[in-house]
Amino acid sequence: MIHHVQVCCPAGAEERQREFYTGVLGWTELPKPPLLAARGGCWFRVPGLGGPAGELHIGVDPDFRPAIKAHPAFVVDIDATAAAVTAAGYPVTWADPAEIPGRRRFHTVDGVGNRLEFLAG
Repeated sequence: MIHHVQVCCPAGAEERQREFYTGVLGWTELPKPPLLAARGGCWFRVPGLGGPAGELHIGVDPDFRPAIKAHPAFVVDIDATAAAVTAAGYPVTWADPAEIPGRRRFHTVDGVGNRLEFLAG
C-alpha cells in the first residue's frame, strides 16, 4: 500500500487546492503536524471504495510548475467523480478505452493545473 503521494502548488494557492480536493471531490482535509504546517501546503484523506485508501499531500514549491505529464491516479466512483468535476467547471478528458481494455478512466487538473487521473473501481 502507498501511504501518500505528493503534488505541489505555488505559495498561497492552498485555498484553491482545498476548493478542488474538498469542495469538488469531497475529500477530508487532514491536520498537518505543527512543524510541517509552518511550511504551508495541505493534506487530504483519499477515500477508497472500501475505506480510506491513503493520503494526498500538497507541498509548496517556490519554483512551481504544474505537473502536466506525471500524475497520481485514484480509483473512484467514476461517473459521480466525472459529474462533480464537470459541474465545477474542470475539464474531463476520457481516455481511449482501447489503451487499457476494460478500464474506464479520465484525466483532469486540480486547482493549480496538476494532472490527475481517475479510474473506475
